[in-house]
Amino acid sequence: MASGSKQTPDEPEASSSAPPLPSETAPPAPNPPTATPPSNLRSLDFETTATDLPTSLTKRTEAGTPEGQGGDEGPRRERTGARSSKDSLSSIERRRRMMGRVSLAILFLAAIAEGLYMGRPWEGDELKEKKMTLETAPSSRWGRTKARFWDFFGVFSEPQWPELLPPPLPPPHQKPYTLLLSLEDLLVWSTWDRQHGWRTAKRPGVDYFLAYLSQFFEIVIFTTDPSYTAAPIVEKLDPYNMFVTYKLFREATRVVDGVAVKDLSYLNRPLEKVIILDAHPEHVKTQPQNAVIMKPWKGERGDKGLIAMIPFLESIGIYKPPDVRPILTAYGGKDIPVEYAKKEAELRAKHVVEWKEKHKHGAGLGGFTLSSLFGGTSNNTSPIPPTYLEQKRAEAQQLYKEEQAYIASHKDEFERLLEEDRKAMAREMSGSLWGALGKMTSAQEQQQAQGQTGAQAQAQAQGQLMPVQGKS
Repeated sequence: MASGSKQTPDEPEASSSAPPLPSETAPPAPNPPTATPPSNLRSLDFETTATDLPTSLTKRTEAGTPEGQGGDEGPRRERTGARSSKDSLSSIERRRRMMGRVSLAILFLAAIAEGLYMGRPWEGDELKEKKMTLETAPSSRWGRTKARFWDFFGVFSEPQWPELLPPPLPPPHQKPYTLLLSLEDLLVWSTWDRQHGWRTAKRPGVDYFLAYLSQFFEIVIFTTDPSYTAAPIVEKLDPYNMFVTYKLFREATRVVDGVAVKDLSYLNRPLEKVIILDAHPEHVKTQPQNAVIMKPWKGERGDKGLIAMIPFLESIGIYKPPDVRPILTAYGGKDIPVEYAKKEAELRAKHVVEWKEKHKHGAGLGGFTLSSLFGGTSNNTSPIPPTYLEQKRAEAQQLYKEEQAYIASHKDEFERLLEEDRKAMAREMSGSLWGALGKMTSAQEQQQAQGQTGAQAQAQAQGQLMPVQGKS
């Protein structure tokens, strides 16, 4: 230590290596800065950087905005793994869903059971109700199931009544055979034009055909036309209801493959005694063995189709075969009038030969006459007697003439009765809706007729005749 310096007792001994103290006292050194925790609060003047954005939004920005979405759309919510309220069902909803599944299962099992039940074997009463036999009914389980299933829709395809005709009359009054006749293209032909509207022509010989054959057959008009169009035509054919026993229209047909078919099994008549004449084979395809298919008549003048069929049908009514179906089958596909004429000629020739053989040697003593006693010549030849068919035919023709004479002599009485029926029907219809509509239509027609008459009179007065428009 140098001699020039004094050492105070309170002052520690300075190290030789310590720097020399400054002459003036230095201010205290500031405390080192401490790290301030970041705050979530931002001031009003800040700039958002990538580091300040949430991680999900940063990833979305880096991946790019999906196509079709705006760039300034808010951030998506992150999945937290919590179950959504949509996935959680209440007890009522769970019970409802369970009941729906149980009901569907029961319905499915019931459908299977019903299908198995509908495939059961046929029963006698069921076949009778369906107009079928064991030979014609489906024999497989699938066929029986399908037939019974389509019966549910029978209301749209079956006739309106299970029996189309009432029960037959007692024997003295009921004709032994039933003759079904189509209407359009067989008895009549209808055409339409803009000048006259609908017009209907009667086939040549239709009046004689109906009147004469009504002695042998129960005549029934069976047509596929609806009743509101066919009934007025039938009334013109038989105005006094003397020859046509019954009338069946479209409502009595059966629909098969979209075609109206005349199913004779619904007729309530024995099929061995039923004959149907039609011009369209598709209408009688259920019982073709009972059908006679004739060429459609299209209004040709001088047609003799109906008249030519009379001898054949007449012979059936005279000879009364137990079953007409074998006879109709034998003539199937042939010209019946021509073939039957040949057959009748052969029977006539055979009858003549048998008669000549029987009277070839004369009548012996039976040939003795009063003229031969006085030297006159005796004629051993006698006219050939008619056949049984010819005798019955002559009787039927005579009966037809008497019937026509009776109708002609009582025509006024028949017309009076018809007029009374029309008036009674008009009185019954007057209080109904249809009667009111009919009155309204008649009033409108009268007003139109009066207006047209007035216009025509006015035109005639002016020297200009106006044509009056008629009803088409």
